[in-house]
Amino acid sequence: MANTSDIRNGLCIRYNHDIFKIIEFLHVKPGKGPAFVRTKLKSVTTGKVIDNTFSAGHKIEDVRVETHKFQYLYPEGDMFHFMNVEDYNQITLNQSAIDNPGLLKEGEVVTVIINSEDDMPLSVEMPASVILEVTATEPGVKGNTATNATKPATVETGATINVPLFINEGDKIKVETAKGTYKERVKE
Repeated sequence: MANTSDIRNGLCIRYNHDIFKIIEFLHVKPGKGPAFVRTKLKSVTTGKVIDNTFSAGHKIEDVRVETHKFQYLYPEGDMFHFMNVEDYNQITLNQSAIDNPGLLKEGEVVTVIINSEDDMPLSVEMPASVILEVTATEPGVKGNTATNATKPATVETGATINVPLFINEGDKIKVETAKGTYKERVKE
């Protein structure tokens, strides 16, 4: 058993007969009244995100987890196939276990969080950013450059991302996986 002072991003807890992963948290100490912790929890089974507030000192049941490196192989409908890079065992996970599946490129190495009690995969943590090639975008119109003008671009995984006007087809861009946003153009 843990309490609210042990809360951190990525911690998996058992709450309301389900397992949740803490995405965000904020310790709040108001001038009047008791302290509390405001959290954003994501269900590892359904992918649903809920807001919850724990009072200070509240006991929470943490779930013991292990992390393993897996390589993404291929999609099959809503299922994604991964291979353990150490022992080459393969697992199949539902799309809801992945934070941003549209940015997952074949061959990408991700971290899979596994419940150590029953060896069930809980969720997939993507790298902080991925490098993807732009496959389709409109050419930027000269003179249409007010501050921070963007246009939609389709990347090699099929996801659509807003990029600056100077990005062209064939360019490689770095994308932040947490928000699915453009970071910078990558030069070879």
